[in-house]
Amino acid sequence: MRFQLTDDQRALQAVVRDVIGRSSGAGPSWRVAQFPAPLKAAPLLDRGFWRALGDLGVFSLRLAEADGGAGLGLPEAVLVFEEVGAALVPGPLIATHLAAGVVPGAAGGETVVAAADGRLVEWLDEADVVLPGAEGAVALRSVDPLTPLHRVPAPARVEPVAVLLTAAEQLGTAGRVCGLAVQHARTREQFGQPIGAFQAVKHLCAQLLVRVEVARAAVYAAAVTGDPVDIAAARLLADEAAVRGARDCLQVHGGMGFTWESEVHLHLKRAWVRAQRGGGNTESEELLAADLVGGAV
Repeated sequence: MRFQLTDDQRALQAVVRDVIGRSSGAGPSWRVAQFPAPLKAAPLLDRGFWRALGDLGVFSLRLAEADGGAGLGLPEAVLVFEEVGAALVPGPLIATHLAAGVVPGAAGGETVVAAADGRLVEWLDEADVVLPGAEGAVALRSVDPLTPLHRVPAPARVEPVAVLLTAAEQLGTAGRVCGLAVQHARTREQFGQPIGAFQAVKHLCAQLLVRVEVARAAVYAAAVTGDPVDIAAARLLADEAAVRGARDCLQVHGGMGFTWESEVHLHLKRAWVRAQRGGGNTESEELLAADLVGGAV
């Protein structure tokens, strides 16, 4: 069976990409401009931009039209979260999205919701509402300066939709770093020619693209089926595409990829943080293993 995005889905992606790109509160250029300030103090969530995300429908996307939402499904939510992942949009996006229709104000971006995802809680201090499961949280030093983290004593249950949307964000990062690597390989010159002419760099870029496309197929398919096993597989592939992709992109950029002026290392740090949600890959691996064993019996 051949899956293709509809015209409406492509238009949705374009609108989200355009709004995020034009907003002063998000996007790689905004992230780079904030450094090294976030290293000196706890980051603050841009409430104006958060409301703009609410107006855009990021949080109310899957609510019924009768309840003020768009009445769309998981495939559309995945497309939206792929875009916010590519733009490194900060904040507890998934927690607020899942709380829409349950927590007053969450759907429109008036309320910021934090929730435990496995043993971690993101943006706890900035949240207006903290869902049960985050009691006794202890602050951690986050590898990503703009994703403040707390750790909770007992792991909280992770919804499959949260796992899928995390995979979508990882897919966004994977696609973005692939583009950055190819762009740099075409424009950066050494020994009188673009570095993309060298075989080692070609291989890195090719591997980046393969991982992105494999992960995209898995994430989009899981959005259609909604099956927990499909979601687990998509999560594993998306994590690999994001983390390994960002590392390879750094390799293509060389030392300049580690500077605050470059967004490459920001993608790697965010991918590391996302990969720890829901207890990391362990739960997805165990779910896949159980399914394989069950199918073999």
